[in-house]
Parts: sequence; C-alpha cells; structure tokens
Amino acid sequence: MTITQLQYVLAVAEYQNFTLAAEKSFVTQPTLSMQVQKLEDELDVRIFDRSKKPISITEAGKKIVAQAKNIVN
Repeated sequence: MTITQLQYVLAVAEYQNFTLAAEKSFVTQPTLSMQVQKLEDELDVRIFDRSKKPISITEAGKKIVAQAKNIVN
C-alpha cells in the first residue's frame, strides 16, 4: 500500500469517476485504475462497485476511504 494509491482512492471516491479522478490526479486513467486494482488485490477487497454509473463505494470501501483520509491528511 502506498500513499499514492490512497490518494487515487480518495480521488475516485470524490469524483465517482475513474477518468475524472485520473485527470485531477494528473495521471492517465489506466495508471490510476491499475493502482486502485493493485490496492484492492493487496487488501483482498473491492473498494468500488464499478457495475453502476456513477461508481459507488462498497461498505468495505467506505472504511478504507475513511482511513485513507486520516493517513493522507
């Protein structure tokens, strides 16, 4: 887990859109998506429900986002 991955998770949570979160984070969308996926794989949990538009945060994801805010800020 890296600070950058947590920052990307916070951006996706804020914008509810991977493309917009990537733009605001000054990275490409594939880069942001890959890093979020790596974090999800490492934690063995889905942070975002990608089946809906806009994307939503899972229950486990809400806890991760709350902790990420504490760590990053």
